[in-house]
Amino acid sequence: QVQVVESGGGLVQPGGSLRLSCTTSGLDLKYYTIGWFRQAPGKEREAISCIGNPNRITYYTDSVKDRFLISFDNAKNTVYLEMNSLKPDDTAVYYCASAQAGYGCTGRSSITTDYDYWGQGTQVTVSP
Repeated sequence: QVQVVESGGGLVQPGGSLRLSCTTSGLDLKYYTIGWFRQAPGKEREAISCIGNPNRITYYTDSVKDRFLISFDNAKNTVYLEMNSLKPDDTAVYYCASAQAGYGCTGRSSITTDYDYWGQGTQVTVSP
């Protein structure tokens, strides 16, 4: 059974940083695309970043570009989302999800409907 697990969320002050991790059981992530999504209270789920497979192309939505960095650690079978210069508007539940290789992530978008397995989410709160 495939499980996707996010970790690393928490409470941080504006301007601070957090690193989220996405790990799985049952999937070798080097063969999959991984996307990060977030959902703030009262808002729809938003695709914020992804890293494709096999070309490892990356995508960032405009609101996080130049502040967030997605990366893949093959040895640890983990995808990270480094979040810097955090703002109160970044407050949300953050999810990672996997998609089959060749799907889900282009340089211009993250295609939410391509993702098959989702984690339960990790809360990120940015507040003074």
